[in-house]
Amino acid sequence: MSLFPVFQWVQNTELTTALRASKWFFPVIACVHLMGLALIGGSVLVVDLRLLGVGLRRQPVADVAREAQRWLRASLLVMLPTGLLLFSSKAEQCYTLPAFWIKMTSLSLALVFTFAVRRRVALADDETRIGPVWSKLVAVISLSLWSSVAIAGKWIGVP
Repeated sequence: MSLFPVFQWVQNTELTTALRASKWFFPVIACVHLMGLALIGGSVLVVDLRLLGVGLRRQPVADVAREAQRWLRASLLVMLPTGLLLFSSKAEQCYTLPAFWIKMTSLSLALVFTFAVRRRVALADDETRIGPVWSKLVAVISLSLWSSVAIAGKWIGVP
């Protein structure tokens, strides 16, 4: 079963047709999406670097993770709706791009990993219980997944 008819429908709704007709829609939404990318990048990076033992060494990982958690969630509240709007304006084109499917797969994996695995490791009350090797491995996987999302997003390059 092909998803292409769904992508066609999304691209041809009244809302997305009206949005595509706007001269300002895409650039404004893309800018907001990129601001969300900076926010999510910072919130992920600060925790992952702390897990790697680079920076903020005087603060417990759990404190850094708790502080960054709200920024991570806020960035997702910005990025998911703006990403959907950007996608909907060029859904048919996205369907044909391998980078789109890589991004969606990486995003799904990154979200599950971040909220299921990384969160448990970062919020552990006793850092010694987790161990430095496991913390570093989790940080490297997290950075790899989120980098894949960003790089694939750049490869999409929907004009």
